[in-house]
Amino acid sequence: MRTIWCRELQLDDIAVDDDFFALGGQSVIMAKIQVAFIEELGVEVPVDQMFLNPTVASISAYIESLGAATK
Repeated sequence: MRTIWCRELQLDDIAVDDDFFALGGQSVIMAKIQVAFIEELGVEVPVDQMFLNPTVASISAYIESLGAATK
């Protein structure tokens, strides 16, 4: 997850609690991250969840909750 964010935000490293928008994130980058989540992680994250979970830690927790919901 962090690797995807670093690549798409063009940053060497980010902390799990760094805010996507504070790092310079915007809609085009968000769309690229969404595609990467699907292609690399096999999970679709809706736009509203990207806004509600703007850190690696929070979006990871959201994605983990999807797995729990399907069990």
